[in-house]
Parts: sequence; C-alpha cells; structure tokens
Amino acid sequence: MVHFNKFFVVLGLIFILSLLLFAGASLAKDQTTCPVMGGLINKSIYADYQGSRVYFCCPPCLREFKKDPDKYITKMKEQGLTLAKSPDQAS
Repeated sequence: MVHFNKFFVVLGLIFILSLLLFAGASLAKDQTTCPVMGGLINKSIYADYQGSRVYFCCPPCLREFKKDPDKYITKMKEQGLTLAKSPDQAS
C-alpha cells in the first residue's frame, strides 16, 4: 500500500512540473503596448518592418522607432511578443 501511495505522489509531481514547464513555453503574447513608451497601442498607427507590423501609441513613437527599428524589434522579441505579420506577408 505504501508503494502504491508513493507512485501516485510521484505521478502527481511529474504532472504538476510538466504543467509549469510547458504552460509558459507555448504561450505567445500579442502586442498590446507601444515598444517605445509603453502606452496602449493605437492600431491605426503602425510601421511595417521586415515582414512584421509594429503598432504604436502615438506618431512621435513611430518616428522614434524609425530611427532604430532593430532596437525595438529585439526588445519586443525578448519580451516574448508575437509580432503581427504585414499584410503582404500574411498569406
């Protein structure tokens, strides 16, 4: 009986660990904040860059992004964001 209980405890621990490991690994986040200032995005203000669409909170952030787009793309990818595809790349 003791071995039977140990088996279920170990099985339960394996299940819990697998949930913790795989839950975060497959969850991609869509962009909801501006990569420049962190405000909520306005979907009418965007830039298409290397096949991806990046949204901004205001026109000044769009201008700032255009000065060094790779800096912001890298930052967004490090945050685990999934960038929307540009319409010409969406197919």
